[in-house]
Amino acid sequence: MTQKYVVEIPRLYLSILNNLYEIEKKLAIHGDAGNAARNIEKMKESLAETGIFYEDPMGQEFKETRTDLDATISGSGTEQLIVVEVIKPIIRTGESTYSRVVQKGIVIVQSREGSKQ
Repeated sequence: MTQKYVVEIPRLYLSILNNLYEIEKKLAIHGDAGNAARNIEKMKESLAETGIFYEDPMGQEFKETRTDLDATISGSGTEQLIVVEVIKPIIRTGESTYSRVVQKGIVIVQSREGSKQ
């Protein structure tokens, strides 16, 4: 009998990483006059030392075979899809070269502009 290896991460870590991602997005839009990004990076590094980190899939190519994203298609095109909005980032455990998905990213994808012929 084979047993599936399941990684369980406390919800607290997922909540912290999701909120750090949201803060980073807001700082990118509104600016970072108080240099809070430096503190966010330190928090992310501390969490990464414990083996948990997030990936921002913004701008990445999306194919239906991708298992680390739950996507909603925006617009009428379904060819050459790219991530145009990230609602939740991909949260992983392990190291950046080899990791397991703990939380799928939730994204909106859209066909690349100019791909219509």
